[in-house]
Amino acid sequence: MTYRETLDFLYAQLPMYHRVGAVAFKKDLTNTLALCEHLGNPHRAFKSIHVGGTNGKGSVSHLLAAVCQAAGLKTGLYISPHYKDFRERIKVNGHYIARQEVVDFVANHHEAIVRIQPSFFELCVAMAFEHFARQQVDVAIIEVGLGGRLDSTNVIEPLLSVITNISYDHQNMLGDTLPQIAFEKAGIIKPRVPAVVGETHPESAPVFLKKAAQTESPIIFADQHFRAVEKRSDSWEHSFYDVFKDEKLYLENLEMQAAGPFQSRNLATVIQAVEVLSREALPLHLHHLREGLRHVRELTQFMGRWQIIGTRPTILCDSAHNEAGLRLAFEKITEDTTPRRLHIVTGFVNDKDVDKALRCFPREASYYFAKANIPRGLDAQTLRVQAAAHGLHGSAHSSVKNALKAAKHAAAPEDMIVVIGSIFVVAEVL
Repeated sequence: MTYRETLDFLYAQLPMYHRVGAVAFKKDLTNTLALCEHLGNPHRAFKSIHVGGTNGKGSVSHLLAAVCQAAGLKTGLYISPHYKDFRERIKVNGHYIARQEVVDFVANHHEAIVRIQPSFFELCVAMAFEHFARQQVDVAIIEVGLGGRLDSTNVIEPLLSVITNISYDHQNMLGDTLPQIAFEKAGIIKPRVPAVVGETHPESAPVFLKKAAQTESPIIFADQHFRAVEKRSDSWEHSFYDVFKDEKLYLENLEMQAAGPFQSRNLATVIQAVEVLSREALPLHLHHLREGLRHVRELTQFMGRWQIIGTRPTILCDSAHNEAGLRLAFEKITEDTTPRRLHIVTGFVNDKDVDKALRCFPREASYYFAKANIPRGLDAQTLRVQAAAHGLHGSAHSSVKNALKAAKHAAAPEDMIVVIGSIFVVAEVL
């Protein structure tokens, strides 16, 4: 098969969560373990760091990968989902897996794929593990796909488990309460493997502490020790921080080639993780932290988070898609900018609690509603009606690109256009 035919096979034959939703989520590790066994257990051939959580796990994964690369470590990075190119999911030192390797993997293991019948995600995880083993990476950063306990990535024995935070998302699969969601996320804490939790929450912290006690895992909450204070900046894509450790200045004027209201929390998590890793597992030092964060986009091909894709008018896209992420995003947008007018291009998937999300959107904006080009995409006209009930008014469009085109046509040069609401909406404009 050609590369295009291989992707068509993967997308068409294997249940794919981001296209069809919960039916593609396998609630055990059987298929992943069978695939790994077939491949010779490649995940045991390299060191790894496991990153889960509700919000920020993609950013934290990229930031940690950048620090490891700055330290001279050959670094694998597995993320999901992808924006434009399937190969974004599997990178080594920022370089995508080769197209031919994707083709060869499916061709060489076609019999096992037919026999095991994995989901799309399960196969991607196995492909990443084999690639990292073949590339002989020094360390791989593995981002959890969904939840943690039953996620396909949870077959690894990492150097460190990182859980960024807990908030409401995917309740139909992870539970309706924060303790239930935390229980699923805590599943990546392994026996006697240290764990870093980014944020202390009264409902989730006891769950993590109980799990860590059961597994005899050292656990530390980053926000109890580190605090990153963002300094004023004229840039939408660079940010600068003073970092305090136990309320004493620890790092001054730390530059990050990323921005957004959530990055201060992510930064505290990353610094705590680097400190834990540097004690015994990896040769990471503060100058590697500075260098990695300063160049995170080019080192890792970090995209889709708080990214500027146009000027006059400014066009900002961000992958915030749940209540917690959207609230922070719009607080930042409305507090830090004074555009003459705000235009918002948005869309959702149909299994989200859209009403909760819409409560986070500002009423003082013009809206352009669109359906993401996936089966799970919520119909634009349906979304327009739901949004109107929340005082959010605008027009419905047949595609995200058409919605953005309409926003550009209506916007003055000094206005701001924000593309937000779903990773898959953002993917169509990058």
